Amino acid sequence: MELLWVSLASLLAGFVDSIVGGGGLVLVPALFATFPSAHAATLFGTNKSASVWGTAFASWQYSRHVEMRWRAMLPAIAMSFFGAFAGAWVVTLVSPQFLRKLLPLILLGVLLYTLAKKELGHTHAPRFAGRQELLAAGAVGLSIGFYDGFFGPGTGSFFIFLLVRWLGYDFLHASAGAKLLNLASNIAAIILFAIKGHVWWHYALPLALANVVGSLLGTRLALKHGTGFVRGVFIVVVSALILKTGFDAFLRQGV
Repeated sequence: MELLWVSLASLLAGFVDSIVGGGGLVLVPALFATFPSAHAATLFGTNKSASVWGTAFASWQYSRHVEMRWRAMLPAIAMSFFGAFAGAWVVTLVSPQFLRKLLPLILLGVLLYTLAKKELGHTHAPRFAGRQELLAAGAVGLSIGFYDGFFGPGTGSFFIFLLVRWLGYDFLHASAGAKLLNLASNIAAIILFAIKGHVWWHYALPLALANVVGSLLGTRLALKHGTGFVRGVFIVVVSALILKTGFDAFLRQGV
């Protein structure tokens, strides 16, 4: 029964994550609720080991149907990987707790800006080319990759927002690019968790299969309905992240 419950959660997480990121909003709480006595790092490692396959599948699907700007994305992927590894190393030295109360406020700013700018992300009009785009995409990969390794919640949404707002992508192209960057940061985290022995591999395989199924469904919907659909899901997921992170920061701790 435990495996069935977390597998269903992994399927839903793959569906959400393939469109706009935020799959951890579904699977991580399910793992903590199902295994309350388990070490937190083990549950995070198991989540990453399952979700990385859905992210990889979504990346492949998007790359077949969406024109990827590979000259900018490939260096950004490398920067996301190294950023996430550095963030995961820093978190062993410095507590990320100061971000807990700041995160919902940042996400609220992202949501309000997206709602106010109704045309944001509807048109794919990259603002940079050549070296400028490479540097801008690399900065996004490094900074948000570091955040993913250091803290994590909302990583996919931050990738998408910056690719839309700063680089000028529409939501569909931004979601496709975000999958590649998030895949790199997830792999970096998995390597660290695996080295530390914080992965339940016997759960990771069935959760990965469920995550891929959800990812297939979500990617097909995103490709079928386009950037307007992705924007709508982005707003819903960011709103849910605000509620979840706000509750964790201000209510759960009795502040």
